[in-house]
Amino acid sequence: MSRDNFSDLLAFIAVARARSFTRAAAQLRVTQPALSSTVRALEERLGVRLLTRSTRGVSPTEAGQRLLDRLAPEFDAIEADIQSLGELRDEPVGTIRITAIDYAIRSILWPRLAQFLLQYPKVHVELISTYESVDIVARGYDAGVRFGQELAQDMVSVRIGPDVRNKVVGSKSYFAGRRPPKTPHDLAEHSCINLRTSTHGGIYAWEFAKGKRSLNARVDGTLTFNNAYDIFEAAKAGFGLAYLPEDMVRPLVATGQLICVLEDWCPMWDGLHLYYPNRRQPSRAMALLVEALRHGP
Repeated sequence: MSRDNFSDLLAFIAVARARSFTRAAAQLRVTQPALSSTVRALEERLGVRLLTRSTRGVSPTEAGQRLLDRLAPEFDAIEADIQSLGELRDEPVGTIRITAIDYAIRSILWPRLAQFLLQYPKVHVELISTYESVDIVARGYDAGVRFGQELAQDMVSVRIGPDVRNKVVGSKSYFAGRRPPKTPHDLAEHSCINLRTSTHGGIYAWEFAKGKRSLNARVDGTLTFNNAYDIFEAAKAGFGLAYLPEDMVRPLVATGQLICVLEDWCPMWDGLHLYYPNRRQPSRAMALLVEALRHGP
């Protein structure tokens, strides 16, 4: 195969990993039609279909999966070697792609990255906000962020935040004329603002624990969002109860604008952790970023 076809293989790998021509085109900074044409031309040259296309996305065929499993690690290794050559320069360089929920980006990642990027201006960082639990290697991310440190054996986990607790809160206007819940079961009598995710079967169940008892509550209400900050705004406006990180709601609880309930049912969780593959030596830029994000004692 001609060396010119290497770019076509890289295009196929990007689409197969992203499971989407649109997402892959954004990553490669090309148009979606151009990318689709490139992959289709590759399939014609090879004489085999590599991707199954549908209205819900794309997925590798058996031949496509075999090609992906064989070639993707090789191209990743080449990219890592090229990056390591760049690190012989005085300044670290490269692009680091991180997937995390919006709360992690706003509360932990961005405040520290703002300083990091001023110090290392040749490092590029992409932050992708999602509540989906993704395979970071398959999707082409360098790292992900999640609560707790229990991960697959081939991942490295680094704590980047303190232990956290969610709180159930409602506005003063919401509680006017309503009896506050005493147990999670009482939430059935209240309007609650839901969080839609791709990981927890569509709607996130509020997690509670007291002593040796633990339960997940499926709540109901008139509003559902797919990010925590819209839920926060709706709760402030009096549209229902919300289940949100304590540090997010603390200032308004202190002023009395929001009221906490079920406090003795809200457990403490392990804090946010950055995780990334341990199969190869991290680049200098990645190593510096990990240290910048690492949570101190």
